[in-house]
Amino acid sequence: MIEGAVAIAQTALAAPAALAGLILAGGDPLSHVLPHALSSDPNSFWHHVTNHMLMLVVSAVLLMVFVPLAARKTALVPTGFRNFVEAILQYIREEVARPVLGKDTDTFITFLWTIFALILTANLLGMIPITEMSQLATQNWHLHLGGTATGNIGITAGFAICAFLLFHLSGIRKLGAGHYAKHALLGHGPLWLAPLFIPIEIIGALVKPFALAIRLFANMTGGHIVLAVILGFAVTGIQMAITEGAYGMLGVTLVSVLGAVAINLLEIFVAFLQAYIFTFLTALFLGAAIHPEH
Repeated sequence: MIEGAVAIAQTALAAPAALAGLILAGGDPLSHVLPHALSSDPNSFWHHVTNHMLMLVVSAVLLMVFVPLAARKTALVPTGFRNFVEAILQYIREEVARPVLGKDTDTFITFLWTIFALILTANLLGMIPITEMSQLATQNWHLHLGGTATGNIGITAGFAICAFLLFHLSGIRKLGAGHYAKHALLGHGPLWLAPLFIPIEIIGALVKPFALAIRLFANMTGGHIVLAVILGFAVTGIQMAITEGAYGMLGVTLVSVLGAVAINLLEIFVAFLQAYIFTFLTALFLGAAIHPEH
């Protein structure tokens, strides 16, 4: 049995594409999470477009195509994909947004739905090995078409900045500039505590988008790095079994593959969880901005 497994591994490693793919999977864990230009030609337009930017656009296009399809009323009782989408959107509106936004829920729910769906789609697309499949198909090991868009701090910061602007502009629109400034900078405290309250409130306002961006970025990046490291153990076990005859290392490979499967299943849960947390905190901060009495 061991000899058969080694023969299969030797056949796979003999193919240049498979060898390069395995080395790429286990060689540099950071290569899976860092942004890569779509073209190595500095004079090309695609040199200024990264794989993360591409995946974010792909996520948006998929939502624009499939969500309207799910929204079509083909039956009185929703079924299938439409039922799945409605259940999630209903939960966000009634259990996440309404408790903190109250009568203003319907005003802001479209933003919360959009940010949740976009983050979730980007998270799930990042789990598909698009880069590896495209490299094996083209034998171009510098081609990076896939990746996790939410594993890019620039993209998560963009989401957080949009939320940050929504908090404060909505508060100003609802309460008026003067009343909102007093609420945001003094927290309705006495004026003589302004020298203490104002710096604290400013720092608190800046920490909110920072926390939103870092939490999403760190969780999505960390999972992929761990997965790449585990795959590196699998590749090392195969290489040692072939080159050094250390067939016992195939056990390490087996355990690593099983661990990678478990991590992938956990990553699906994390993809939903992080989209939910970002949406929940956005709704919470927004409710605090427009409902200072609470």
